[in-house]
Amino acid sequence: MARRAALALSTVLLLATSTLTACSTEAPDSEKTGGGNSDGKITLGFAQVGAESGWRTANTKSIQESAKKAGITLKFSDAQQKQENQIKAIRGFIQQKVDVIAFSPVVESGWDTVLKEAKDAGIPVILTDRAVDSKDTSLYKTFLGSDFVKEGRSAGEWLTKEYADDKGPVNVVELQGTTGSAPANDRKAGFAEVVGKDDKFKVVASQTGDFTRAKGKEVMQAFLKSHKDIDVLYAHNDDMALGAIQAIEEAGKKPGKDIKIISIDGIKDAFVAMTEGKINVVVECNPLLGDQLMDLAKKVVDGEEVPPRVETEEGVFTQDQAEEALPNRQY
Repeated sequence: MARRAALALSTVLLLATSTLTACSTEAPDSEKTGGGNSDGKITLGFAQVGAESGWRTANTKSIQESAKKAGITLKFSDAQQKQENQIKAIRGFIQQKVDVIAFSPVVESGWDTVLKEAKDAGIPVILTDRAVDSKDTSLYKTFLGSDFVKEGRSAGEWLTKEYADDKGPVNVVELQGTTGSAPANDRKAGFAEVVGKDDKFKVVASQTGDFTRAKGKEVMQAFLKSHKDIDVLYAHNDDMALGAIQAIEEAGKKPGKDIKIISIDGIKDAFVAMTEGKINVVVECNPLLGDQLMDLAKKVVDGEEVPPRVETEEGVFTQDQAEEALPNRQY
């Protein structure tokens, strides 16, 4: 009997030791950071600005299709152009313990707290399309997107060349993007940097059209009522420019001739408008960032070093190039 009791006790101790050893190989879920999926599959949480334009729709489609192609699980949130919605989405991704977070910040400021929460949780963050103004660059791994200041400069450079032989004044109205957003701030600054060197260029009115077609039309209608001598419209995106075209035509003027139009983005509808002579020049801003984003996501999850800034290749298109380029536009 004693021998049986001893044998039983030994068996219990052996099983207990094995159980303790097995439990010690992996931390409990509450102690893990990041996604840590046991199957090795990456989960990406993406907080999109919204669906305010054709550009943004193409951007969303590119991210969704590229994630599927790359075998990355995508958790997607549409913030409807509200910062509080994006912050809520990012906090949700942190709670879900995704492997990596990416987002296009609706405005530049006010992100430090939530980004620090992601950093403390061990989840790397990638900025796409738009930047933040945080002084602590350790809160995100990299920025993927365009140089908005350069886009503004390109718009200004076309204008100065177009009016090189004109004595002026050249009266310009400006449709700005969403107030406080990186593209609105930077496109305005880049443009002003160039045209500000010549006193004949007068920006007689500048107001936000919130990157939407409807608001672009509304604000352009107000510009036309208060300014009878507009020579040029500079729109921070194509959708606002297309809305403004409707307002210009309804006022009995010819867009592209009576009022020359400079726009940024490069959506297909803008190229169609160029072939019709209604937009004079489009500075490209490429929304097809999906493949590059998935590549960066894999690298940061694997702990690889990535450049602090990854820019997309873009061009400037005029009316004489529009017809040839139109069939190749993917958005």
